[in-house]
Amino acid sequence: MAVIGDPVEHSLSPVLHRAAYRRLGLDHWTYEARRVAPAALAAVLEQVAAPAQGAVWAGLSVTMPHKQALIPHLDIVDPLASTVGAVNTVLAQRSGTGAALLAGFNTDVAGIVEALREITAAREPGGPAPLRAVVLGSGATACSALAALSELGATSMTIAARRHAGPGRAQAAARRMGLNVTTLTWRVNDQASHAEVARALAAADLIVTTLPAHAADPLALPLGHALAARGGPRPGAAMLDVIYDPWPTAIAAAWQDAGGAVAPGWLMLLHQAAPQVRLMTGRQPDLNTMRAALLAAIAR
Repeated sequence: MAVIGDPVEHSLSPVLHRAAYRRLGLDHWTYEARRVAPAALAAVLEQVAAPAQGAVWAGLSVTMPHKQALIPHLDIVDPLASTVGAVNTVLAQRSGTGAALLAGFNTDVAGIVEALREITAAREPGGPAPLRAVVLGSGATACSALAALSELGATSMTIAARRHAGPGRAQAAARRMGLNVTTLTWRVNDQASHAEVARALAAADLIVTTLPAHAADPLALPLGHALAARGGPRPGAAMLDVIYDPWPTAIAAAWQDAGGAVAPGWLMLLHQAAPQVRLMTGRQPDLNTMRAALLAAIAR
C-alpha cells in the first residue's frame, strides 16, 4: 500500500494508515509514501494490477497531480468518483492469482463533509436563508468540495479560481452534478480582483480553499478588510483549508482572527483516510487511534 503523488514527501497518510493497521492487528500490512511523476503513473498502476507473486498490492491512496489523470487507466470507477471527476483511492480487486481489476473511489467528499461537521452545526434544510458556499480553486479537490457542500445543504455556490475552462475543472463537475454555480475569475496580480474574491469569501457560510500551500496568501489581507467591513463572518460560518503544512495558512489565520471557525487540512485528511482503510481492508478502523497518531506526528 502507498500514497502516490508528486510531490508526496510531506504526506501524513502513512501515519494514519499504519496506525489503523496496527490497531486492526494487520502487522504484515505496509504503507509508504511514493513519489510518482506523471510520466510514470501508468507503469505504477500496471505494477499494482500485476498477477500475484508473493506480497500483493491491496490499493493506493492518490494525491496531486494524479486524481484525474489516472481515471482512464482504471477498470471500474465508482459512480460518485465518476460524477465528481476525481479519484483518491484505488483498490486492486483480485480473484485468484491473476491480474487485478483496478477500481477507483472518492473519499475526499466524505473527508470534507466530516471535517466541516466537526467544527460547525449542520443547518436545517429549508431554513430562512440560503447557505452560501465558496470554493477557492477549480481542480480535483475543488470538484470534491462541490459535492460535499451540496451534501451539507449549500444552495448558493461560487467557484473562485484563476481558470475555469476544461473537463477536469470544478465548473464541469458542477454540471455533471446538476449544480448551479457562479464563477468568479481571480486575477492574482490585480488588487481589485483580490478585493472582489475577499468580499465573496467574507459573505459565505462555508468556504473550502483547495489551493496549494501559499497560493491563497495574497487574499489574507483583503479578506481581513472585507470581514472587518462586515463586522465579522456570518453566524456559524466556517472555513476548511485543505493545507496542513504549513499551518495555519495566512488565509485561515485571517478568517480565524475575525472570529470564524476553521477546519485544518489534517482534519479532512483524517476523515478521508478512515473510509480508505475500510475499503482497503474490509474492516472498520478506529478513528480515535488514527487521530491520536496524526496529532502526535503534527506535534513532532
